[in-house]
Amino acid sequence: MRYFVIAASLVLLIFGCKVKQSNTPIEDNAYAVVDTTDSIEIVDERPLEYPLYRASRTRLMDLLHTKLEISLDWEKQRLNGLATLKLKPYFNPQDKVILDAKNFDIHHIKLIKGTGKRDLNYFYDGLQLLINLDTLYKRDQDIFLEIKYTAKPTERETSGSLAIESDQGLYFINHDGSDKYKPTQAWTQGETEANSCWFPTIDSPNERTTQEVFLTVHEKYTTLSNGELVYSKFNGDSTRTDYWKMDLPHAPYLFMIAVGEFGVYEDQWNDIPVSYYMEKDYAKYSKNIFGATPEMLSFFSDKYGFDYVWPKYAQVVVRDYVSGAMENTTASVFYDDMNVDSRELIDYHFERIIAHELAHHWFGDLVTCESWANITLNEGFANYAEYLWYEYKYGAYEADKHALDEFQQYLDESLEKQVDLIRFYYDDKEDVFDNHSYAKGGLILNMLREYIGDEAFFESLNRYIKKHKFSSVEVHDLRLVFEEVTGEDLNWFFNQWYLAAGHPVLNIEEQFNDSTLTISVSQLQDLEIAPVYRLPVTIDVYTGGGIESYYVVVDEIYQSFELPVRERPKLVLFDASQKLLAEIRHKKNLEEYTYQYFNTDKFLSKHDALDTLLNCNNDSIKNLIVKAALKDEFWVFRQMAIDKVEDLAEEDKNLLIDEVLSLATKDEKSLVRADALHVLNSLSGGDHIEVYRNALNDSSYMVAGSAIYIYSSLDPEEFKSLASQYETYNNINIVIPLASFYIDAAIRGKYSWFIDKMNYAQSDGLWYLLQYFGEYMMHAPELTQRKGIVILEDFARNHDKIYVRLAAYQALGLLSDLSGVDGLREDIKNQEPDEYLKQLYQSLF
Repeated sequence: MRYFVIAASLVLLIFGCKVKQSNTPIEDNAYAVVDTTDSIEIVDERPLEYPLYRASRTRLMDLLHTKLEISLDWEKQRLNGLATLKLKPYFNPQDKVILDAKNFDIHHIKLIKGTGKRDLNYFYDGLQLLINLDTLYKRDQDIFLEIKYTAKPTERETSGSLAIESDQGLYFINHDGSDKYKPTQAWTQGETEANSCWFPTIDSPNERTTQEVFLTVHEKYTTLSNGELVYSKFNGDSTRTDYWKMDLPHAPYLFMIAVGEFGVYEDQWNDIPVSYYMEKDYAKYSKNIFGATPEMLSFFSDKYGFDYVWPKYAQVVVRDYVSGAMENTTASVFYDDMNVDSRELIDYHFERIIAHELAHHWFGDLVTCESWANITLNEGFANYAEYLWYEYKYGAYEADKHALDEFQQYLDESLEKQVDLIRFYYDDKEDVFDNHSYAKGGLILNMLREYIGDEAFFESLNRYIKKHKFSSVEVHDLRLVFEEVTGEDLNWFFNQWYLAAGHPVLNIEEQFNDSTLTISVSQLQDLEIAPVYRLPVTIDVYTGGGIESYYVVVDEIYQSFELPVRERPKLVLFDASQKLLAEIRHKKNLEEYTYQYFNTDKFLSKHDALDTLLNCNNDSIKNLIVKAALKDEFWVFRQMAIDKVEDLAEEDKNLLIDEVLSLATKDEKSLVRADALHVLNSLSGGDHIEVYRNALNDSSYMVAGSAIYIYSSLDPEEFKSLASQYETYNNINIVIPLASFYIDAAIRGKYSWFIDKMNYAQSDGLWYLLQYFGEYMMHAPELTQRKGIVILEDFARNHDKIYVRLAAYQALGLLSDLSGVDGLREDIKNQEPDEYLKQLYQSLF
C-alpha cells in the first residue's frame, strides 16, 4: 500500500486555529518616576491594549418581513433583486435605517406609503446602506422600504474560517456550462453574515423576520427556498417564477436559495412534507441517504418534548459547497461528498451530519444565539444531538465512540489554543467556529446531563425551548432554566465550563492500607489559563465482593479522599461514568488494565484498557487480549485487535489465521473485513488467494478496494485482465488501489483515466489521487508529462481547497527533472493567495 509523507499533521497545520496577533508595538522601559509629597509612584506610560468586547448587535430597528423578487444573471454571476422590507423602530424613535448590503449596485430606494412611493436619500459605502427616512418614526409605526439592486457576490474580496471556507454568500457553480463534469447550480451560504451579499437586511443573529421569495429561473431548473412553495408560474419566455413563503420568523443568516437540475424524493412526517434534493444521477439513492430523517424528526420531537414546528423539511446536496452542511430553516444544504450510491453507504452513512442539521431546527433556528460569541448555544447542542441519535439508534457504545472522537478533536485543537467557550473577545467572528464551540460544547452538555440526571436535563431543554422559541438567547438564559428546574445555583458549572478556558488535567494516585483506600487527586492544568475546577465524580472500586461506588467532589488543586474498602481493590475507576471532559492520568499495572477490559461495561474504560494492553511490551498479555478482542461484540474493539495481530510472536500469529480468515469473510462490519483482509495477506500470503478474488466483488467498496490491492500484488498478470471492469467506478476506495496497480505494474495508456477520475473525485479523495497521478506521470512519455503538468498547475493555482492545491504542488515536485518545472513551482508558491499555504511551501519545499 502506497503512502505519502504529507498527510494529517500538515493538514492540521494548515487548518489549525488562525489567531491573529496584535501588530501594535509596546515600547520597552516606558516608565516614568513621579515624585509626590508622600511617596515615589511608578507610572507605566506604555499604551494599554484592551481586547475588543464583542457585544450583541444593538437593535435600533426591528426587521419584521422581507420580500425578495430575484433572478440570476448566470453570465455575469450576479443577482438582480427587488427587496421590500417591513421594519419598525425597536424602541427609541428613529429617522434612519441601517442595512447590510455588500457590494451592490443600488438602483433606487423608495419609501412605500399606502399606494404611493417616494425616493429616499441614502449613503452607501459598499458594505452598509444608511437610509434617511422622511420623518421620525416611533416604535408603533411600520416602515416599508423598496430597494432595487444588483448583487455582485463574485466581485468582492472574501474570507472564511475553519468551518465555512468563504463568505461570498451566493455561489454560481459551472455558471457557463463549460465543465462537463459538473452540473450548473446556484446556491447560498449565509452564516455568519454573508446573506447580505445577495439581499439587503439587518445581518445579525439577534434579528428575526418572516420572508417571501419570488425566484425566477429557466424552466429547466428546480428551486428550493425556506418555507412552503405557494405556486410556480410559467412566464411564457422559458422562465418560471417560484413563490416560496415562510410565515414563521427566523434569523436572516438562515435564508437560502438553491437552483439546479435536481431530482426530488418526496417523503413525509406527521403530514409535514419531507423532501430530498439531489443531482439526477444520485436522486435514486436519496432515500437510502436521507431515509432516517422522518425517524429523526420523531426522535428529536420526543426527546426535546417539543414537536418540530416548521412547515416542511427539505435537504439538498450541492456541488463545491463551502462547508459540510448548513441548517437553513426548513432547507438544509449538504456538501457533495453525499453524492453517493447505496453501496457506499455500507461503509459510511451520513446520519451524524443529518442529525446535526436537523437538531439545529430547535437549537439555532428556533432558539438562536444572540451573538456569535454565544455560537456554542447553536453548535454545541447540534453536536450533542449527534450523540443522542447514536445513543438511541445504535446504542451507548456508538455514542461514546463518537464522544471520544469529539474529545480528541478538541484536545488536538487545545494544543494550539485554549479559549473561553463563550467568546466575548475574538479577532474575527469566523474564529468561533471551531472545536471548542462544536466538540467541547457538546461534551459539556453531556457532563451536565450526567450531573443533574436525565429527567432534569431534558425537562430543562423543554422549558428552554418553550420559553425562548422564536427569540435569541445568551448563555445565562440557558443557565437560568437549568436552575429553575433543578433548584440549584449552577453558576459554578457555567463559570468554569462556559466562561473560562481550558480543561482539567488530573493526576490520580491510589494507596491501600488497612481497609482504607486513599485516592489523591492533583489538578495539573495551567492555572494562568484555566480555573481550579469543581468536579463531582463517582469512583468505582472493584473487589472480590463486587463494585462499591463513592461520590466525591474535587474542588482543590490537591485533595485526598479516604474510602473504606475491606480488601485490596482489583481496580479503581476514577470517573465511573466516563463523562468527564478531562485528561486523566491514572497509573495502573497491566493486571489492572486487563481486569478493566474484561470487567467494566463502559466503552471509554474498555477502550482505554484495550489501547494500553495492545501496545504493551508483555507478549503473553498482548496475545491474550488480541485473542479476546477479536471476538468482542463491538466492532471497534475487533478492529483495534486486528491491527495488532501482526505484532504478535510468529507462533501466536499463526494460531490466529483461522480467526482472521473468519473476520475477513464473515464480519458484519465492512471496515473490519477490509482490515482483516490485509492482515490475512500478511500472515498467509497467497494461501488464501481465492478469498481475495472473491472479495473483489464484495458489497463494500472498502473491502473490494482492499482486495484489489492484495490480489493485484499477488497475481498482477491475472489482474491485468480484470482491471478494466473496475475503471468505471468513481468511489475513491476503488480508484486509489487501481491507480496504485497501474503505477506498480507500469501500465501505459491510463492518462485519460486518471484525468477522468480526478475530475470526478471529491476533495478528500482528490488529495490522494493527485499524488498518485504525479507518480504515474514520472514514467510517462515527455509529451504526456507536459500535458499532465498543465493539469497539475491548474489544480495548484485555482482549486478552492488549499489542501488540494498543496497536493498538486507536491505532485509537480515529482516531475522536477523536467525543464521549467522548478520555476513553475516557484511561481505558484509566490502567487499563492493563502498565507498559511505559502508559509508551508516555504518551510517544506
